[in-house]
Amino acid sequence: MARLVLKFGGTSVADLDRIRNVARHVKREVDAGHDVAVVVSAMAGKTNELVAWCREASPLHDAREYDAVVASGEQVTAGLLAITLQNMGVNARSWLGWQIPLKTDGSHGAARIAEIDGSEIVRRFGEGQVAVVAGFQGIAPDNRISTLGRGGSDTSAVALAAALKADRCDIYTDVDGVYTTDPRIEPKARRMARISFEEMLEMASLGAKVLQVRSVELAMVHKVRTFVRSSFTDPDAPGMGDFDNPPGTLICDEEDIVEQEVVTGIAYARDEAQISLRRVSDRPGVAAAIFGPLAEAGVNVDMIVQNVSESGAYTDMTFTVPAGDLAKAKDVLDKAKAEMQYEVLQSESGLTKVSVIGVGMRSHTGVAATAFKALADRGINIRAITTSEIKISILIDGDYTELAVRTLHAVYGLDKA
Repeated sequence: MARLVLKFGGTSVADLDRIRNVARHVKREVDAGHDVAVVVSAMAGKTNELVAWCREASPLHDAREYDAVVASGEQVTAGLLAITLQNMGVNARSWLGWQIPLKTDGSHGAARIAEIDGSEIVRRFGEGQVAVVAGFQGIAPDNRISTLGRGGSDTSAVALAAALKADRCDIYTDVDGVYTTDPRIEPKARRMARISFEEMLEMASLGAKVLQVRSVELAMVHKVRTFVRSSFTDPDAPGMGDFDNPPGTLICDEEDIVEQEVVTGIAYARDEAQISLRRVSDRPGVAAAIFGPLAEAGVNVDMIVQNVSESGAYTDMTFTVPAGDLAKAKDVLDKAKAEMQYEVLQSESGLTKVSVIGVGMRSHTGVAATAFKALADRGINIRAITTSEIKISILIDGDYTELAVRTLHAVYGLDKA
């Protein structure tokens, strides 16, 4: 039999009825003879409530006490699920991050995992015990509770799967897999049976909300086969207990995918903002002078385009930032204008980044040209372009988001089975 880590997000454990449903999923795997560890998030909305309480108590609160407060949501869920499983006759015990221990660095509120000792959980597998682990949390070098940042339960689950040498990490969520694009925009979007780690990482970082980016990075580094599936499907429905081919999407090595599509999916990210610096002095170090202060201010710069004038004396620099960081970015640039040596700053919000993703792009030509022509035929203007080996990202006006997604989804044949 296999060793599994099952992760359930906030919507899956939102109330006691849903926790009972989760317990049925867990019991199904236990009854099949598998060793099972479960990682749970806080109930839906609970973390937001706890964060709001911290801010109301003090806008400038201590990060260590913040972690002590917000980590309590997962503690409640873990205890309730363990009680529910025990009531069903399953030998289960809850674990907090410090009890494993899951050790992190000292960056309270956004800690990174340093080490996990899963030996005691493995020993208890031999006794038939299920470990119900509170996600999102660990213990810092100062022996205080630490948290991994929003979405950290996905990261906890993948890291625990790696430490336990699990055969698979199943991420149960409110969708039944990874789709070729957002089904809310394109009803013809298809659920993929398999997707490579690299493709999933690009999709997660470029707007797909199915998995947290750090969890995909960890899965890729440690080669943790990760399965995305729905917790809202009846646990006893046909195929749910099929270990080799359950309903959902497997995220795995590229070599495990027999027939690779040229383009796998279309992702998008709304609320992008564009900043243009006009007549920047074209000299060595100018890029560092611009982007260094932005990085220090915590502004994430994405697409960058530079145009050189005919004389070579000046350049125009255009780049994108999240719309929420636009005001901060403009303030940084205004204060450092003399050092950056630009004449005019222009900005615009309400833009969208649409991305075409697929490992098959490495060995096929004309993928970008197909996208550009399809958008041009629809009258969609392209503001900026960035590329990598397996993705093309295109910046467009936000009003054309749905049209662009549907157009690209169709032109690469993703709407066909």
